[in-house]
Amino acid sequence: MHLALIVPTPFETVSGGYAYDRRIVAGLRAAGHQAAVIALAGTHPLANRAARDAARAAWVALVDAYLPLIDGLALPAFAGMEDTLAARGAMALIHHPTALETGYSEDDRAWLHRVELRLLPRLARVIVTSEPTAERLSTAFGVARARIAVVTPGADDALRSPGSGGPTCRILSIGALVPRKGHDLLLRALARLFDLDWHLTIVGASSRDPVHASGLVALVADFGIARRVRFAGEVGHGALAALWRGTDLFALASYWEGYGMAIAEALKRGVPVAATAVGIAPTLVTAENGIVVQPGDRDTLSKALRRAIFSNDLRRDMAEAAWQTGRMLPSWDEQSRAFAAALLSRN
Repeated sequence: MHLALIVPTPFETVSGGYAYDRRIVAGLRAAGHQAAVIALAGTHPLANRAARDAARAAWVALVDAYLPLIDGLALPAFAGMEDTLAARGAMALIHHPTALETGYSEDDRAWLHRVELRLLPRLARVIVTSEPTAERLSTAFGVARARIAVVTPGADDALRSPGSGGPTCRILSIGALVPRKGHDLLLRALARLFDLDWHLTIVGASSRDPVHASGLVALVADFGIARRVRFAGEVGHGALAALWRGTDLFALASYWEGYGMAIAEALKRGVPVAATAVGIAPTLVTAENGIVVQPGDRDTLSKALRRAIFSNDLRRDMAEAAWQTGRMLPSWDEQSRAFAAALLSRN
C-alpha cells in the first residue's frame, strides 16, 4: 500500500493527535507499506490563504499511486474541493471534529461545521479514534456509518510508575493549553484543597492559544497556588517519562476528547486517573482505577480529588487496578495493522 498522510505543520509534537499519526505511520512503514507525510504550511484548522494554497499545491503534486489521507486539522484547508476529493477517493483521519473545539468564536465554529458538513460525507473512508467520535460523525455530520472505521490508539509497554514516594501527591496533566482541555476547571477544583499536600504539573504547548494560556497563569496567581503548579510546556520523551515515574495521580478535565491517549498511557503505567467523562474515559476509567465526573462539574471533581489526594491507601489500590487495566490495552503494532485494514477495505 502507498499512503500519503496530509497534516498541518508542525508535525513533530510529543503528545495528542500528532502522536497517534506518527505512531501509525511508523507502524505502517515497519509493516512494509509506503507512508509519506505531507505537511501543510499556514494556519489550521481555521485555514488562511497560505493553508488553502498549500493544500491545493499538495493535492496537485500528489503521486497517483498514493492513497490520500487527510488529518482532520488539515481538512478545512480543502474547503471547496469536495468534488475533487471525492473523485480521487480521499480519506480522512478524524480525532474529533474541529467544529467542537472550544476557544473559537461562534462564527468560526459555524464555518468549521459548514466545511466539515460538506467535506466529510464525500470521503471514501473516515477513520476515527473512538466510538463516540464515530457516533458524532454519523449523527451530526452525515457520514454514512459504513464508511467510518474506528481504530483506537495503541499503548506502549511501559515500566510501572512507582510514584513520588513522598508526602506530596504529585499530579500530572497532559494537554495543550486550550479551553477544551479544561485546565481551568482542574485548577479551580484543586484550589479548594488548600489544606491538602499536592502539586500539579501541566505538560502542554501554550502556542495554540496564548491568550488562554496567559489566563491560566493568571488564574494560578489569583488563587495563590503558584508554588503548587508548574507549567512545563512541551517536553521531550525522556523528560516526560521521568515525570510519569514520579506521578501519583493523572488528571484530565477536558470538555471533549476524541479518545484521550494520555489516559491510556497513565493506565499502562499503573497511574490512577481522575478524568471527565469524555472520549475513552467512561470505558476505561472505573471506580477501582480512578475517578470519572461529568465535564464542567467542578464541585464533584474537587470532592473526588480530595479523597484521592488525602488517602495514600486509596491511591495504592487504584494504582494496582490501573496497572491491571493497562495490561489489557492493545499495542501500536496491533492498531497499525487494524489501520491498514481499514484503509484497504474502504467503500
